[in-house]
Amino acid sequence: MAITIDQESRQRSRISIDINFAGNRYKTANHLFTFPSPTLETIDKNLYFLLKHSEQRLFERQYLMRPDYLSFDEYGTVSLAHMIMYVNTVPSLEDFDLHTVIVPSFSAVVEMLKDRFPIQKTDDLIEVNW
Repeated sequence: MAITIDQESRQRSRISIDINFAGNRYKTANHLFTFPSPTLETIDKNLYFLLKHSEQRLFERQYLMRPDYLSFDEYGTVSLAHMIMYVNTVPSLEDFDLHTVIVPSFSAVVEMLKDRFPIQKTDDLIEVNW
């Protein structure tokens, strides 16, 4: 039986290693909506740490334009696909066709997200009035 959107969203909300939890968060003026910053600050600040604790592998064709598949196979979640793309300097899904791929270790990802950069407080956005 296929997983429903509701089931998938509930599963993903319980993932403690989601990169969105480590980035800046913003909320609207009426405090109804909170959303993550569209930046990759956490990964950018720790790029060399991740590269030091990475493994370089031959790229498998099953991951062509699918970093989310690689993320799921490697970490058990698709939420780290953007990190894999950033570490491999891949700007878009269409460019995710490599000869070798750099895969950070799971322990390095956990250390980066858990120990070094805790969740930041939300900042108010003055420009958004709902």
